[in-house]
Amino acid sequence: MGIFSRTRDIIAANMTDLLDRAEDPAKMIRMIILEMEETLVEVRASAARHIADQKEMRRQITKLEQVSDSWIEKAELALSKGREDLAKAALVEKQKAGDLADQLKDEITQIDDALRACEGDIAKLQSKLREARARQNSITTRLESAHNRTKLREMYAGQKVEEAFSRFDVLERRVDFAEGRADAAGLGVEKTLDEEIAELRSADKVDAELEAMKARAQARLTDKEG
Repeated sequence: MGIFSRTRDIIAANMTDLLDRAEDPAKMIRMIILEMEETLVEVRASAARHIADQKEMRRQITKLEQVSDSWIEKAELALSKGREDLAKAALVEKQKAGDLADQLKDEITQIDDALRACEGDIAKLQSKLREARARQNSITTRLESAHNRTKLREMYAGQKVEEAFSRFDVLERRVDFAEGRADAAGLGVEKTLDEEIAELRSADKVDAELEAMKARAQARLTDKEG
């Protein structure tokens, strides 16, 4: 059983109320869109039938007008020959054809009214369908966002995260131990000749720079006293 009974129910529907009452809004909006699409197809098919009926009626009217003209000619011929009775009978048939043509014209007018109503309903259904699809996109986005937030919270607060950080602590402890072994390996090792000479050169540079700084300081002091 559908959510709506007919086109007017869809046009008058308040989707906010429908979705607020739904246990599963995502499922409800899918059902609404499906029923709207089906109803739109039905309304367009009905309009197509009306248009086809109009075309057939117009063809019949054209034929009836031709029949009516034919009976007028026959009536005139009969009257010219002094057969008033035949002329009158021909005019009766002409009147029948005219009456039937008038009935068809009235039906065409009624179909015109129905087509205008169909056109208005189609426009309103399309508007409602656009609204429903927009709501569907919004609902889908919100549901995805909610699911993602739930997953993130479960990840942050879950057992797996705690286990991962525990493993990090173990790995850091292993790195500390490896670095300690490397540092300990260098303790008590005699320096090579190249290393001792390099240290002497470095010390000479430092001493030279220190003497230069002292000289500059002495020069500034002499300038002030002079």
